[in-house]
Order: sequence, then C-alpha cells, then structure tokens
Amino acid sequence: MKISHIEHIGIAVKNLDESIKFYEGKLGLKCYAVEEVKDQKVKTAFFMVGQTKIELLESTEPDGPIGKFIERKGEGLHHIAFAVEDLRNALDEVEALGVELIDKVPRKGAENMDIAFLHPKSTNGILTELCENPELNDE
Repeated sequence: MKISHIEHIGIAVKNLDESIKFYEGKLGLKCYAVEEVKDQKVKTAFFMVGQTKIELLESTEPDGPIGKFIERKGEGLHHIAFAVEDLRNALDEVEALGVELIDKVPRKGAENMDIAFLHPKSTNGILTELCENPELNDE
C-alpha cells in the first residue's frame, strides 16, 4: 500500500454552523464546501490547511455514527484519513496483515471519494480512513 499524504482530519462537532464560524472567524480559515452524505447521516464542511483538509462532521440523525460518537466521547478528533492510490488493494493488504476492517469494500464518501475505515482496535485507538479520489485515476 502506498499512502501519498494525509487527505484530511475529521472532527466531530455538535453544530456545524457554529463550528464554521469559529474556524473562519477565529482561525482565519475559509470553508470551501459543505455537503451532506445521507447514507452516513452526516453533514460535512471542509477547510484547506496547506495541502491537508480539515473535515467538520455534524450528525444529521442522533443514531448516526457521528451522533453516537459525540454521545460517547463528546466533540473532538474523530478520524484521520490517508490518501492511497489503489483503495481495494490497500484494504486487501492491511487485512492480510491482520488489521480489522470496518469496510471490506470501498463506499462513497464526501467529495465523491471512495472511502473505507479501519477499526480503531487495530490502529492504536484511532479511527483510520483510507480514501481514493476516483477522478484522479481516470486521467
């Protein structure tokens, strides 16, 4: 598996609008996209910091993954995402090395990325996302 860079850092928030105001007003960052991913019951907002993105995640339903996370742990760091060149192969490689997968096959995430999560039990307690931009592979 070849990781090219940190794609983004995901932060769980209770209120996306208030959090965007903080990141823009207090940190001087610019939100460049807000998107809802219905099947994941989440609304996201993205900021660029150098070549890395910050993804704010607000649950759209209390029983969604982000809603459950905030209920258990409160707001804060939710996951780190790494960009890979061949997501399906990367999943096969890490599974063969004994890493527990949450997603055995890629699914669609925000920004039209193909994504898959590795279980925190296998990654020192950090939810880890692998992502691939399918549009880059079409070139």
